[in-house]
Amino acid sequence: MQASQQEIIQQLKVQPPFADDAALENEIARRVAFIKQCLGNAGLKSLVLGISGGVDSLTGALLAQRAVRELREETGDSAYRFVAVRLPYHVQQDEHDAQACLDVIKPDEIQTVDIAPAVRALVSNVKALDDSSAATKDFVVGNTKARMRMVAQYTIAGACQGLVIGTDHAAEAVMGFFTKFGDGACDLAPLSGLVKQQVRAIARAMGAPENLVEKVPTADLEDLAPGKPDEAAHGVTYVEIDDFLHGKPVADRVAEIIVSAYRKTQHKRELPFAP
Repeated sequence: MQASQQEIIQQLKVQPPFADDAALENEIARRVAFIKQCLGNAGLKSLVLGISGGVDSLTGALLAQRAVRELREETGDSAYRFVAVRLPYHVQQDEHDAQACLDVIKPDEIQTVDIAPAVRALVSNVKALDDSSAATKDFVVGNTKARMRMVAQYTIAGACQGLVIGTDHAAEAVMGFFTKFGDGACDLAPLSGLVKQQVRAIARAMGAPENLVEKVPTADLEDLAPGKPDEAAHGVTYVEIDDFLHGKPVADRVAEIIVSAYRKTQHKRELPFAP
């Protein structure tokens, strides 16, 4: 199991714990520089990211907004911008948190797309769902919501001639806790390799209030279990996942759950199968 732990840490390029505040600030600067480089390499000037109300999208957005602000200052080109996108399914139960995130981020532009009409129109035309159980249909439609959100973001990015930012980090990647071709689809993933506590630490260092930094994470995709905490789905806590990813000893039960989830979801982290 220890060998599997080290293999996973290497495969996900997990960043070691921040030694001190200086190391944290250096990591923020490195990831901001990465975002700027991605825009430069693409020859584009816009960044697009969906804001859910959780700490992951909040942190990604804070890094993105700083990147475009620095690019404007360095180049004198006011065309650089960050577009924050709200993507509710009709009415989001924690909309107040999403709006609070926007207040912290202060994005250059905010767009809102209600994905409910598009999701419902699609689902109503998928006859394969007619004989599905309520639980199966709820799970499938939840993934459809995630994919529709990414469709909306890429539509906006196409109109803005920009790049779409993803929010996947090591603690989600190891569990495969993202929708394939949904929130797992993006042009750049500036949180990659970070554990959950490091994501929170970056948000905190960049001025996010504690209630948003420590908000209970939820994908909130299933109508039958609204607001279901990520940790309830995982069967382990983010602290335990973070400890595992930082090479610390964890209970055998915890290691087995994490390694099993990693193995089962390997296809999500790979390119499509090919002969």
